Amino acid sequence: MVRLEEATTKSDLKKFIKFPFYIYKKSPYWVPPLISDELETFDKQKNPNFSNAEARFFLAYKKSELVGRVAAIINWIEVNEQQISKMRFGWFDFIDDLEVSKALLDKVAEIGKNNKLDFMEGPVGFSHLDKVGVLVEGFDHMGTMITWYNHPYYKGHYDHHGFIKEKEYMENKFPASNTKPEHFIRIQALIKKRYGLREMTFTKSADIMPWADQMFDLFNETYAKLSSFVPLTEEQKAYFKNKYIGLVNPEYIKFVIDSNNRLVAFAIVMPSYGPALQKANGRLFPFGFLFLLNAKKNSRDVIFYLIGVHPEYQNKGVTAIIMDEYHKVFQAKKIRNCYRTPELEENVAIRQLWKHFDPKIYKRRRTYRKTL
Repeated sequence: MVRLEEATTKSDLKKFIKFPFYIYKKSPYWVPPLISDELETFDKQKNPNFSNAEARFFLAYKKSELVGRVAAIINWIEVNEQQISKMRFGWFDFIDDLEVSKALLDKVAEIGKNNKLDFMEGPVGFSHLDKVGVLVEGFDHMGTMITWYNHPYYKGHYDHHGFIKEKEYMENKFPASNTKPEHFIRIQALIKKRYGLREMTFTKSADIMPWADQMFDLFNETYAKLSSFVPLTEEQKAYFKNKYIGLVNPEYIKFVIDSNNRLVAFAIVMPSYGPALQKANGRLFPFGFLFLLNAKKNSRDVIFYLIGVHPEYQNKGVTAIIMDEYHKVFQAKKIRNCYRTPELEENVAIRQLWKHFDPKIYKRRRTYRKTL
């Protein structure tokens, strides 16, 4: 028999966070999160998502053994303003026991029904900047700090419990050597001249901060039409600005501005922190921060985290300016491989952006839904 307990104290939340450390302890592909970072994500006083959302965290036990966890989330902007009657769930991990996964999903469904919501979907987080999707292909590749990893048996549990595929995400990779300048060096010069654009590059994180609000505004405009997108609030922009800008080498943030100094495109590339996080094993101290600092400076693999282009400039070749700048940086830093974050299968525009680099799909992940 499965017993559920709600995690409400800091001690309970640590158990919630540490459960994956148990079921993936022998996996060479799982990338552990920082425990302190996860605690902040679940802290209602620190995470601005809780201004417009609510979440409850549940632990599953069989006898005295912890065997699963799930976060039940309602994003009220999504429900009330976008009229999407969705019960979200995420941080969903469990041993290979159908009784355990069912008990956790039933609890999410119960909360959704009590709030008169129409369906549940997961695994997802609070917003578009959180991790998303259960891995269904690519189990023999290391995860990243911005994706969930899971055992192959997870998919079978969704199928068994009557869930259907809601969204498909693809993850691609290509060698940095594929960013050949002949694909964009001539085009980017023409685009700059035609539209009066210029690139902005940085060497200090402090120089990026005055532009960060514009960047997040552009992020909202770029992704507004994608399904499941919930725009960032002003409070969230400030939070993510302070949380993430410092993790990125300033040279890996590229802007394109027009003659009025208006931001029309941006891109953020992150160093690959996966191996460093594995060494840190969830802790910044005593040595975890050193592993992360070394990765920030010296990682030869990078992750294309976000790219945004103002709707007015989409399909006009503006990204050629950005790619020209990245080619210079990648050569200087001897970057080997480029990885892309999960991209919706329906996002044809993003696939067109990468077509010259001969990307290969190496992972697929999905969200699943069920009517309540």
